[in-house]
Amino acid sequence: MKKFILSAFTATSLLLPSAPVFAAPLTISLGIPQEHTFTEKNESGSKIETDGSSGLFLGIKFPMGIGLGIDSYKTKFKGDSSKIVTIMYNIFYQFPIPVINLTIGLGSGKTKLDCSACEEDYTDPESGDKTGYKAGEASQWYTSFGFPIIPLFDLHLSYRSVSSKIETTTGSDKGKKDDVGGNVMGLGIGFNF
Repeated sequence: MKKFILSAFTATSLLLPSAPVFAAPLTISLGIPQEHTFTEKNESGSKIETDGSSGLFLGIKFPMGIGLGIDSYKTKFKGDSSKIVTIMYNIFYQFPIPVINLTIGLGSGKTKLDCSACEEDYTDPESGDKTGYKAGEASQWYTSFGFPIIPLFDLHLSYRSVSSKIETTTGSDKGKKDDVGGNVMGLGIGFNF
């Protein structure tokens, strides 16, 4: 029995780490959208082109690896003043990998069309119909790859896959749902405390 206990103690001390385990630091990350592509095609069947995105991605990772975040950005359509406005609330987890900061997350929020020419009181001159859109529920999954520059900073690249539809509220297309989902690439920096 003594040999069994001694063997178990020796094996346990060799297999388990002898250094104490510390929690990761508190991290605040800021990012900006770089490219937004839509999955839906326009009426002619070609890809919907964008003229840039503006906004930010904000995240706070707590020492246990779980974090909360918010995404708020606008994407302008090329050749038009219309914009898709997206607001997401996220929960994420950063894996404890020493060389790269790998994060996965889920988000939920809303998207809406921001367009001065498509307010609900706007009447289409050709059809005489009023046009307007209702904000749609949105969801996303995302991942981020961070590269530590120095112990206090991290440069990261993120990819978001957004699913969302907005609904037409007036006119002959009332109730029609337009897909405004797509993919968003972002670039950011993280600060460790």
